[in-house]
Amino acid sequence: MYYNWEENTSTEELKVICNLIKNGELIIFPTETVYGIGANALDAEAVGKIFIAKGRPSDNPLIVHVASKEEIYNIATDITEVEEKLIESFMPGPFTIILKKKENVLPDIVTAGLDTVAVRMPNNLIAQAIITFSGVPIAAPSANISGKPSGTNISDIRNELESKVSAIIDGGDSSIGLESTVVKVINEIPVILRPGKITPEEIREVAGNVEIDKKVFEQVGKDEKVESPGMKHRHYAPNTKCQLIYAKDEKNQIFEINKRVRKYKGDVVVIGFTEHKKDIVVSEGRYIDIGSKHDLEAFAKNIYSELRNADKIKPEIILIEGVPKEGLGIAIMNRLLRTCEYDYFEYKE
Repeated sequence: MYYNWEENTSTEELKVICNLIKNGELIIFPTETVYGIGANALDAEAVGKIFIAKGRPSDNPLIVHVASKEEIYNIATDITEVEEKLIESFMPGPFTIILKKKENVLPDIVTAGLDTVAVRMPNNLIAQAIITFSGVPIAAPSANISGKPSGTNISDIRNELESKVSAIIDGGDSSIGLESTVVKVINEIPVILRPGKITPEEIREVAGNVEIDKKVFEQVGKDEKVESPGMKHRHYAPNTKCQLIYAKDEKNQIFEINKRVRKYKGDVVVIGFTEHKKDIVVSEGRYIDIGSKHDLEAFAKNIYSELRNADKIKPEIILIEGVPKEGLGIAIMNRLLRTCEYDYFEYKE
């Protein structure tokens, strides 16, 4: 079933959707970050369908979505003062916190057998309504085939997932376009496991301190356990090989991209900034304008969709302009490193 809730909603449609969740079915629904593919987090069999639909590795834990602070206490325990501050400051919103899991509530498949649970409270009215009226927390990773770019609009993901779910709710384009910031408090210090819209600076203002896990910009070993999605396995990648290129001096960045355009004899697609379009020499239709270099929010919102558009051209390689690793740029570069499977060139000034 397909519901276009971007245009209108109805109580009857909401009842149908919520009954599907309560009966162990899968749905695709919008959040402010990306679209999710969700199931009743208390139902192990239902959650198992998520892994099958996505082709998701079983050692990759899921985020549990709730609609209120009270629901957090139903699935987590021993919440500290620092964790409380973070919850009060950033939830609802594009923020996920790793907490100690309450025993005998969530099935192990949700948390990959860990004693922690990733919890998020989305700031999206459709998501909130579905969670509230279903009466259960919803386990939901991004709506995409595992490893592919996340879905930020229904048209990008409908064909690949429609046959695998019972309902699709179209809420229009995601307003943020990158998955939530994931934080775990260790020794009273918030540690960012996956960067997102909520930046280190914002977290520091609330908690007084913040650290970024070294794995944010490094590969995770195949046998290592992770507590956050997006840390392990191939992620956010189209079928076409990608390379990420960054130089502090934009002239050097343009030079390095043009050098690779020549190397691949023009069989490339470049995802680059508006300001550089006239200086990067590619054929018509092979330069995807991601927006101004000064507008990282637009970059974040559009990158997954544009990666899919670049893939449709089927070039030998997709070249992507990098950004400084600061503020929202930390999250963007984290995603692009995984998109490119760490094929990253940084020009040494």
